[in-house]
Amino acid sequence: MKARSNRPGMVVVVNSAIAVGFLQGQLEYFQKRGFDVTLLCPERRHGEWQVTEPAGVSVIEVPMERKIAPLRDLISLWRVWRIMRALRPAVTNVGTPKAGLLGGFAAWLNRVPCRFYTLHGLRFETTNGLKRLLLICMERLACVFAHRVVCVSHSVREKAITAKLTRRERTLVFGSGSCNGLDASLFAPNPKLMERAAALRRQLRIPERAAVVLFVGRLTRDKGIPELVEAFMRLDKKFPNLRLMLVGCFETEDPLPAKTRRQLERHRGIIFAGAVQDIASYYAAADIVVLPSHREGLPTVILEAQAAGRPVVGAAATGVVDLVTDGETGLLFPVGDSAALSKAIARLLTDQVLVRKLEAAGQERVRHKFQQEPIWDALYRAYMQVLLKKALPLHLSPSES
Repeated sequence: MKARSNRPGMVVVVNSAIAVGFLQGQLEYFQKRGFDVTLLCPERRHGEWQVTEPAGVSVIEVPMERKIAPLRDLISLWRVWRIMRALRPAVTNVGTPKAGLLGGFAAWLNRVPCRFYTLHGLRFETTNGLKRLLLICMERLACVFAHRVVCVSHSVREKAITAKLTRRERTLVFGSGSCNGLDASLFAPNPKLMERAAALRRQLRIPERAAVVLFVGRLTRDKGIPELVEAFMRLDKKFPNLRLMLVGCFETEDPLPAKTRRQLERHRGIIFAGAVQDIASYYAAADIVVLPSHREGLPTVILEAQAAGRPVVGAAATGVVDLVTDGETGLLFPVGDSAALSKAIARLLTDQVLVRKLEAAGQERVRHKFQQEPIWDALYRAYMQVLLKKALPLHLSPSES
């Protein structure tokens, strides 16, 4: 652990190495603004997405389970509390459900003067019974421990208020949503990217004229994979050269039905790519991007697809509806409706005028509504507002304040 400096400390906690990708550029930004930033996250597991660690930011690995595990959770809480006690940060920002609860509680115990909770989504939406009740209670506690709750989309904010997780006046949504925005230039088509995409298609033995439907994300039930496979089976009869490409990893917590798993592994038209590094090439190699998820916060996948100039089909779920206006920036279908999903994909396969309209509108929206620095600046101002109320002396130079 690094020695304390005169700069105000900031501790950011997430419960997944993958979630570090949600913060690309942001932690370096706050480091430059005069904070001494430390990131707490679990170690990267084998087979997970490869996420670049933030440059110049201290990273401390803290084991943290995604599922409810009382004994291990207590151990994680103890470790996070000890780290925060040693660092004595001025600001904490905790995100994802388990980190929100454990990190938020540890920050509250240490009386951190500025405590934020970033609500990336509502995990309880796709659960029921006792598990749903426990998840709602966890979210409410995480919100109680925080001075402000950052909701990554307007629909998440409204659902959170309806579920009585917190009060409206304690919530924030920056601009059109997102906790970090997107560097659209990383996905915008250019000659080098298109060359990589063409090479990728050859490597995957995709016929030159075959259309590719792309999914990016966790291969689980709540991501809508079963209905995506059902929709593809319908389309396969009408479009025999169609390919379904899946980029992501299987998970044990929300496993796919055995039938779906067999279809994924055996069908000639389904390409399983696993976790990849050059995700921009996969968007460039695709014709349509689909997100049939049952719940989201504000899906980065859709932002990336729109930045790449690809038409999007999404389920009308929380978070997705903030980015996809049906017929304008993409196509929506009812959550879980595989027949409607197949019709939406077929429509894009046969209507190139609509495709060009959606591509242009999506790119325009991402470029103007989801730039990163305005979101980072808004978050900085929100931190400062809380800190100034506490009259906390901050050792920031005039150019940083």
